[in-house]
Amino acid sequence: MAAALIRFRVDLGPELAIGPGKIELLEQVGTSGSLSQAARALGMSYRRAWQLLDSLNAALLEPVTEARKGGSHGGGSQLTEFGREVIRIYRAFDGETQRRAERVFRPIRARARHGRRRAAAAPVLRLSER
Repeated sequence: MAAALIRFRVDLGPELAIGPGKIELLEQVGTSGSLSQAARALGMSYRRAWQLLDSLNAALLEPVTEARKGGSHGGGSQLTEFGREVIRIYRAFDGETQRRAERVFRPIRARARHGRRRAAAAPVLRLSER
């Protein structure tokens, strides 16, 4: 039986939204050390990945990533300490939200038909997503 799942975006101002896509991108940059590799891993264009990171860096007082200059090993991107903190805070809140959703929606989920296709696709419960 699948668990209840909430995907959300947190709007912190008119120019700043943080959601699952940006967090996954930051995590991939942290893992790969490269924006282009992170974009490939997530199936998005380099341009889109760059725009997402640029929007975060422009809207925050501290950058979440820093570019490394090229050289014999090439350039890359790395998370800043603040970038790791953004991921940690988002993931902690996400974990709390998922646990609460599972607990709150358990009575409904227990009465759901499992393994059958629905005639019409039901909307996914979302607080907000970009």
